[in-house]
Amino acid sequence: MRLKFAKKRSGLALAAVLLGVLFATRAAAQNPDTLMPEASTAKAKQILQDLVNALGGAAYLEIKESDCEGRLARFGHNGELTGYTNFKVYWQYPDKNRTDYSKKGVIINLYNGDRGWTLDRGGVTELPAPEVADFQEQAKRDINNLLRLRLKEPGMTIRFGGTDIVDLKTVDWVEMVDSEQRNFRLAVDRSSHLLVRSIVTIQDETRQDRSVVTNIYTNFQLMEGAYTPLQITSDRDGHRINQVFFTFCKYNPGFPGDFFTKAALEKRFSEVGSKKYKEEKKKEKEEN
Repeated sequence: MRLKFAKKRSGLALAAVLLGVLFATRAAAQNPDTLMPEASTAKAKQILQDLVNALGGAAYLEIKESDCEGRLARFGHNGELTGYTNFKVYWQYPDKNRTDYSKKGVIINLYNGDRGWTLDRGGVTELPAPEVADFQEQAKRDINNLLRLRLKEPGMTIRFGGTDIVDLKTVDWVEMVDSEQRNFRLAVDRSSHLLVRSIVTIQDETRQDRSVVTNIYTNFQLMEGAYTPLQITSDRDGHRINQVFFTFCKYNPGFPGDFFTKAALEKRFSEVGSKKYKEEKKKEKEEN
């Protein structure tokens, strides 16, 4: 009886050793610190290629313009939901953006490189330089600009960041640092090869500190040959900023040549904005 028990215990011990070796081997294979720099970069680039292929491959890479519509949920400093706003957002990559908000009165924010304007019920005005600079920074952090245009930029370093469990999914991390020291970390689902999270760490000059922006991507749907996340949740330094719920996206619609210009906003105001502004002023006068 003792002999059988001893053999059984010995067998269990051997199994434990074998499992330990197996897990140690897997852990070593998944540990980025065990890879030589060239191997780490090659592995990371392969993960990024799998991600691009999962998003649509050539169809995804050939997107130069996008026209999306959805609803934006905003959150206050304490994380409380402050309300929803319907919107339409238009991109001409890499740095032309126009967002039309469905609020009382006409509200459109438009950016074209280093210029920016806003249209409200009072007319078209130029956006302050800090707001334009903030948009330019956001464009450089934009995941689509990163994957389509920025990966081959001079000074961009790419490495494998290890394997992890994120949102109940097994993911591979890819870490990148650009020439201006923005630190990108992308969590890519090992099964679907789609993006689970992106984390960008930048220098916050207003606070002389580092700021961390996290985007969570869910509900990918195939739209015009490319997989699009219909829900994106954004946090800054651990605090919820907003959630975007897209209803649809169109790609490469062919915008008019003046669509991202101040003249386009002035035309829009003459057609709709000035009329609404006069009606609201008239109503205010009658109520008073």
